[in-house]
Amino acid sequence: MTLAQRAMEQLEAWPDLTAGPAGCGTGRALRTAHAEIVHFHSERDVDLHLTQRAIQRFHYDLRGSSAIHVVPGSPWVTVHLDCDTDVALLMSLVSIALKAHQTWPAPGGPATGRCNFHRVTVLPRDAMGG
Repeated sequence: MTLAQRAMEQLEAWPDLTAGPAGCGTGRALRTAHAEIVHFHSERDVDLHLTQRAIQRFHYDLRGSSAIHVVPGSPWVTVHLDCDTDVALLMSLVSIALKAHQTWPAPGGPATGRCNFHRVTVLPRDAMGG
């Protein structure tokens, strides 16, 4: 079983999340009653809808992780799953996303934005030199 499959299986057990096809057309998604939260695009790449406010709040922490890729202006972050620690990080970030979506969307309607699929190129950690 891949890391993404294990993560998806764990998250499907959460009572606030429902599985279905990803709105972007690639992979599976987990959603709340109001928004898609997670897109599983491949065996290792996951897009997470954190919201702009949450990304701004945790900006330095997100930038400090080699597993996280932030696309400027996007309310989504991409998580690359290379190890069990990355899966644990994803679980924590999904909790943050769920909390962020309790107050989202802001008055005036939802801020729509496409996920980061095809906007992020993730290199394996061993290919980054080090």
